[in-house]
Amino acid sequence: MHYSECIPGTVTTVKAGAPTHTARAAAAYPGLNTLAKAKGKVYFGSGTDNPELTDAQYLALLSNTREFGQITPGNSMKWDATEGSRDAFNFTRGETIVALAEKNGQQVRGHTLVWHNQLPNWVSNGGFDNATLISILENHITKVVANWKGRILHWDVLNEIFNENGTWRPSVFYNTIGEAFLGIALRAARAADPYAKLYINDYNIDGTGAKSTAMYKLVEKLLAEGVPVDGIGVQAHLIVGNVSSTLQTNWERFTSLGVDVAITELDIRMTLPVDEAKLAQQAEDYKKVVTACVNVPRCVGITVWDYTDKYSWIPRFFPGQGAALPWDKDFTVKPAYEAIAAALAYN
Repeated sequence: MHYSECIPGTVTTVKAGAPTHTARAAAAYPGLNTLAKAKGKVYFGSGTDNPELTDAQYLALLSNTREFGQITPGNSMKWDATEGSRDAFNFTRGETIVALAEKNGQQVRGHTLVWHNQLPNWVSNGGFDNATLISILENHITKVVANWKGRILHWDVLNEIFNENGTWRPSVFYNTIGEAFLGIALRAARAADPYAKLYINDYNIDGTGAKSTAMYKLVEKLLAEGVPVDGIGVQAHLIVGNVSSTLQTNWERFTSLGVDVAITELDIRMTLPVDEAKLAQQAEDYKKVVTACVNVPRCVGITVWDYTDKYSWIPRFFPGQGAALPWDKDFTVKPAYEAIAAALAYN
């Protein structure tokens, strides 16, 4: 999705005047990642981006492995950031985040190798023929993945490849290469790092529907052809009061194929201003998502798309909406935090 956008053993700070139920949330639980791992999940994580790493309070909480066992670079591994000119690679920004995670003892999800968006002009408007674009695609994936070989847990190899009705989204790759670009990308990623788990990532595939059925059928087809696919990434950019009732059913359907599911970019936005009723509904919605993941054994982890409203992408792309994350802009935990923790602890 678009995203231009505490020390272990400490307790999240709650600002004076916060509701007492919010204060209890910070003190009552050992951290979301701690709870997720105790439940058999691989991690609870957060998206991040390089600009906010200069915020000391933000960085301290992001680095708290009780809360976050995994981080995803929001922008610094995308094509425009890594290969702005043909075959001229720059991994500096991505390396900053990978090195931070390694220092903290956190996992990293690589995001993202092939996407129709945030492409440099030389790719999107290069006018390359089929063979040349295949070569460019393979070269990009090979060099990016090999650069971080052995250091990335999951790669979002393919991102947002479907329209809402389950048809193929037009892109320079689909328009030039056709459906074959999917297998080419996944095979190149596997060859460059045999140990990283390879994902296809998309939004609005949370519950059952045309788009999630298209994803199911695609992964089924790719696996039958021997193409390496290890997981389906469910972005889960959701809306308060409008979370599907078929999350668990859908994710069980995905995992019946023999692949994992990861919740990769979770946020649940509301129409502003914030009020107690909206916060309460948001908490219920977060609980619903986390409970569904807990109930699906091969739902391996949950990543919120940054953890604090201070750095959320939502207000820039959905004017009048926001407050989508478990921590508010002042790093105070919200009722959503307590709901996530309770779902992980008691479900």
